[in-house]
Amino acid sequence: MKKDKQLLILTHLSQLICLVTGFGSLLLPLILWLVNKDKVDQMDAHGKSIINFQLSLIIWFVICVPLILLFGLGLLGFLVLGILSIILPIVNALKVSRGETPAYPFTLHIIS
Repeated sequence: MKKDKQLLILTHLSQLICLVTGFGSLLLPLILWLVNKDKVDQMDAHGKSIINFQLSLIIWFVICVPLILLFGLGLLGFLVLGILSIILPIVNALKVSRGETPAYPFTLHIIS
């Protein structure tokens, strides 16, 4: 296996594709992970972490929908999740570039 820090950084940042296209924040990292998980050192762990984060975001967004009726809490949830979905990939890409271990809080471990 080869070590490719740039590809790991790109995989974390690929979640932000939805800011340009409106979709793909799960699809692009999934493709990068599936193609490179056996070729690049640490890609499997990073890819699973990213996919778990994206799937968790989807679940949390779905949970927020009925909460809109409860004093508008769902709207606040949408705002917080939207901010986290932009900030956390950037922070974790910076962590990878410095050789640190990235972390996505509030993530359900669906793929292990």
